[in-house]
Amino acid sequence: MAKYDRNSGKTWTASEVKQVKELAKQNTPTRVIGLKIGRTEDAVRTRASQEGISLKPTNQSPYNRRK
Repeated sequence: MAKYDRNSGKTWTASEVKQVKELAKQNTPTRVIGLKIGRTEDAVRTRASQEGISLKPTNQSPYNRRK
């Protein structure tokens, strides 16, 4: 099982913000972004809002499924 390094209460680093931008571009769900960087979903949403990062569209699949 993977060990997650929790960053709650710590200041955001430039690399974390960059990682959020990259994952948001790939349409990664907000909850998954939070798990990858060790932050809560609310913290990711708040920081994305502060940085002007769009987490939309939330209704599209990030897994590139084709029918």
